[in-house]
Amino acid sequence: MRNRLRRLRQNPVIRKMVRENSVDTDDLIYPVFVADGENIRNPVNSMPGIFQYSLDRLSEIMDRVKALKIPAVLLFGIPLTKDECGSSSTGDHSIVYRAVSFIRQNYPDITIIADVCLCEYTSHGHCGLISGNRILNDETLPYLASMAVTAARAGAHIVAPSDMMDGRVGFIRDSLDREGFKDVMIMSYSAKFASSYYGPFRDAAGSAPKFGDRKSYQMDPANGREAIREIASDIEEGADFIMVKPALAYLDLVKEARERFLLPVVTYNVSGEYSMVKAAAQAGYINEKRIVMENLISMKRAGADLIITYHALDVAEWLSESDN
Repeated sequence: MRNRLRRLRQNPVIRKMVRENSVDTDDLIYPVFVADGENIRNPVNSMPGIFQYSLDRLSEIMDRVKALKIPAVLLFGIPLTKDECGSSSTGDHSIVYRAVSFIRQNYPDITIIADVCLCEYTSHGHCGLISGNRILNDETLPYLASMAVTAARAGAHIVAPSDMMDGRVGFIRDSLDREGFKDVMIMSYSAKFASSYYGPFRDAAGSAPKFGDRKSYQMDPANGREAIREIASDIEEGADFIMVKPALAYLDLVKEARERFLLPVVTYNVSGEYSMVKAAAQAGYINEKRIVMENLISMKRAGADLIITYHALDVAEWLSESDN
């Protein structure tokens, strides 16, 4: 027998030498929830180990991010007040502006990505303005652009529109350029699906819609070709990164995006994926470390350059231990 593929698997040294993909700390982006108020460290019950932090306690989590050498955070703001147009998302007094400013000043080596979406800030919980039960597209774009400019003015390196309104990348790019923020990058949620995996996030961000659903603007999970059209459109409009969200159920599209496009590909290991692993691990059904690393390596193997994941702190610790 000439072809014995097991020769390349016979011991740990050989396996490591021929390993095709790896997960590194530099691949990770950690989501952080910042709540308006004081002395807040609220646990997210559906996401074990995840908390909302007020600005005066934000250093508790940012110190860990820095110590573990995680290169970037993705910020989500949770305001004190909400209205129909999400007005608390903009301006120097917004929680996003203050959180970005705090991190930029105190953690200058960490890349700051600011989420751009109205759902956390609107009283109805939708990602755009509404008229009756209809979510408005074009009327929403100036609000998203204003939110992006607010984050850029505070010092965000990257803005990440997650709303899925048509044309928002181009509108945001034009607004950033006009305001002098030509170097601020756009990480677009290009193929964001109307997924059932988002439930725990809506607890964390307080962003569940008060009526209907998001299927008229987030993508149908059945559609792959449409996802490629969405990505191509965002690239044409000026995106610097493209994203597929969620990760595990959409790795075919991560792979196709990697093969078709030259931009960095990001995938979001979302809240439901995280919580399922945590629940199974707590019940003793799985080995948490092995499952998490297997999930993340599948994302890298599919072609993801960067992974947004709530597991980032644990993964960075595991990788640090393996290097010693």
